[in-house]
Amino acid sequence: MIQIVSKWNAGRAWHSKRTGNSGRSLLSFALAAALGCLLPLGGPAEFAVQSAHGQVAGAAAGGPPLDARSRTIVQSVEMQVKRAGAAYAKGDYPASGASLRKAIDQLKVAERVSSAEMHDALMPLMKRIVNARAMLELEGITLPPFRIPERPTASSAKPAEEMTPGNDSGGDGNQGVSFVSDVSPILIDKCGGCHIRGSKGGFSTESFAKLMQGPPEGVVVFAGDVVASRLIETIETGDMPRGGGKVSPVQLNTLKQWILEGAKFDGPDPTAMLTSLRGNSGDAPATPEPPKETMVGAPTGDETVSFARDVAPLLVKNCTGCHLDAMQTRGGLRMDTLAQLLRGGDSGQALSPGNGESSLIVQKLRGTAGDRMPAGGRPPLADNEIQLISTWISEGAKVDQALVQTPMKVVTAQAWLAAAASSEVSERRADLAEEDFRLAGADVSRLQKHSSDHFAVWGEVSPATLESVAQSAEKALAAARKFLPAASGAPEDYFHGKASIYVLPKRYNYSEFSKMVEGRSVPSDWSSHWKYDGIRSYVAVVASERDDEEQIAERVAAPVASLAVVSRGEGVPRWFAEGLGTTISGGESKRDRNENMRRQAELITAVGSLKSGKDFLNGKLPPERSDRMAVALAESFLSRQNRRGFDAVMRSLQSGQPFPAAFQSGMKTTPLAYVDAWLQWVK
Repeated sequence: MIQIVSKWNAGRAWHSKRTGNSGRSLLSFALAAALGCLLPLGGPAEFAVQSAHGQVAGAAAGGPPLDARSRTIVQSVEMQVKRAGAAYAKGDYPASGASLRKAIDQLKVAERVSSAEMHDALMPLMKRIVNARAMLELEGITLPPFRIPERPTASSAKPAEEMTPGNDSGGDGNQGVSFVSDVSPILIDKCGGCHIRGSKGGFSTESFAKLMQGPPEGVVVFAGDVVASRLIETIETGDMPRGGGKVSPVQLNTLKQWILEGAKFDGPDPTAMLTSLRGNSGDAPATPEPPKETMVGAPTGDETVSFARDVAPLLVKNCTGCHLDAMQTRGGLRMDTLAQLLRGGDSGQALSPGNGESSLIVQKLRGTAGDRMPAGGRPPLADNEIQLISTWISEGAKVDQALVQTPMKVVTAQAWLAAAASSEVSERRADLAEEDFRLAGADVSRLQKHSSDHFAVWGEVSPATLESVAQSAEKALAAARKFLPAASGAPEDYFHGKASIYVLPKRYNYSEFSKMVEGRSVPSDWSSHWKYDGIRSYVAVVASERDDEEQIAERVAAPVASLAVVSRGEGVPRWFAEGLGTTISGGESKRDRNENMRRQAELITAVGSLKSGKDFLNGKLPPERSDRMAVALAESFLSRQNRRGFDAVMRSLQSGQPFPAAFQSGMKTTPLAYVDAWLQWVK
């Protein structure tokens, strides 16, 4: 059993109760107590909360233990209940109501599991919800009806396997919500412009497989779990869809019900385009047989033309708008990645490896097979440019396997980056800073800049604030470098050009920046984050004249450390950089006990929901749970028994080894094997 006690936080609430001269403070305290955030003990309350793991163990004592899925549900309900109590204590009744709604929604998931053990574990929370709901309605907050369900007479929890997404292989296919008939039309209508005919924010919903894969930040649909599914959250908050479209309450309920039923796919091919699926009463969905991908081999070193250096830049320059980043793909040919180009379009295969001149793409570029490309009045490619593409295909269309699924724009950027001097990269990042601020709605004419050894700091704030941010960033980098191999060269070479820091004066500006520049919504408790893809190398942080140096330093430290880690080598994954950045910056030790308790609960939930480290490594956890696991793994890397192996990993990365090889040479095992072993040890 895990128990965390924080007198500090409880003392704060008790002080509010005693010094407030209105009944509202008493109500706030009462609801916080009802929700389990405070347990008044006669004097100053003592904050004593058991983690869900301990609570579940106690509730289920004497009976069968709850499975991982059930533990996850109980933990999720408990977390939302505590958030509701904390928001009420602050007087933020809408936020309290929103958290309580999520708890009630999560209880619907629990009802579907329908076991006596689950009911017993949830009973204390359900009683608190009944009391809290009544008190919130006194404050004018409308909440859905809720009653405590009857206790099931027998243990009948569905195994976790029944709640995993996949093909619907059991039961009557006409029962429940159909992905093909009910869900895909909603996605096509409401998400098609940005995420089917394009991939805004790196997120594509062109197929069921792409939808379930989610954006780079992680999975957005969790089978059986409406609360954790960010697809639903972004719709309910109004963040999506963009452009004035709205998902009706009926459509939203359809999406929720589909997730609650297990997010099943009832079509023949999960990789088929949603626009090719048909589902009507009794009609089987139909989709054309997807063309087979052309397999390519790795370069031998004898090739005269490089895909990354020579071919990809030509395609990005001349095909964007029709086949790359296209709202409506022409001829069914997508080229955002090489994998999509290899798949071909409506006219068949675009490439014939070994024979460049007979390849359809070359014929289209030369104008010998129908209309000459590129279309839309663009000038044709020069003969020597077409010859480069033809020669690359004739030489076997060879490419490193890691680049097949990499966005072609990223491939192009990485190739340019490898050949550019640090000063050139600094200039390019300066141009990008202006573009990004303009996109976020800033007045670029008022944009200020401050330079330090390693950073270029930008923002519509005072020069003193920019200087304070730069100083904090330099101190954070110096602290992080104690854990990393020494680097040679000038300071500007450390990030291959000065890294940018975007300073946003208010939380609203920070949120808008994330939406407009990165195409995503960041969690409400974030005040800084980092991004790195080679050319783009920045930290975004909330800072203004109202913040003191200590606050700014705390916000900057972890993302700067993560940026230092991720820039040390090729293909460093986000979880590795994020976890180490937080750990080596001391970010965990700076949090108050209440925040650390929440993070510990997230870790327990994350670990309990995983069967294998593969789900974690593939980004199938919600971001907050993934980040908490990343920190715990980073702490294990820096332990006495593993520190020598970690140092070897970082040296190998800096010498040019890709991350998987560097990790294996240093830790003597693969990342997956390490995470699996760690999970077994934790459990």
